[in-house]
Amino acid sequence: MMTGLEPREFTWVIARRLAVSERIGGRGFQHRRVRREEEIAWLKHHGVNSVLSLLESNQNLASYEGAGLTFAHQPLEDLEAGSVAAVFEKIHSMLEVRGTVLLVHRDTIDDAMAGILAGYLVYSGLIKDPIIATAAIQEILKRPLGPVGRAVIPIGVGT
Repeated sequence: MMTGLEPREFTWVIARRLAVSERIGGRGFQHRRVRREEEIAWLKHHGVNSVLSLLESNQNLASYEGAGLTFAHQPLEDLEAGSVAAVFEKIHSMLEVRGTVLLVHRDTIDDAMAGILAGYLVYSGLIKDPIIATAAIQEILKRPLGPVGRAVIPIGVGT
């Protein structure tokens, strides 16, 4: 029996530990409460128990809490080193908790989000070489990584 609705662009970055998707429930005018509830049900059914929102606003946080998910809000307002490093640190601290299965999201999975994920793979030590991290995230997300995303990855080396 199928439970819920898979979030748009849902992808495992680290199998059964770290995933990424577009904003739960849709973005902007496409956002729907019923869709959000169905996507949260799908996430829970697939083992996701924590959510990190990188949105500038605090949308959906009450819904995550109501569903019993652990959640955090780390707005990614720009791609400056301090902002990006704070996201790496937040992902890392959430994943340090035993049993955490984390979903990270923004409105869309764009170049910045892809760069954040590749940079985190370097930051965490899972991949040492930024070039290999770039190739890995391109393969995982099935999209090329442009200059904006590539510029974020070295921040993972320096933190």
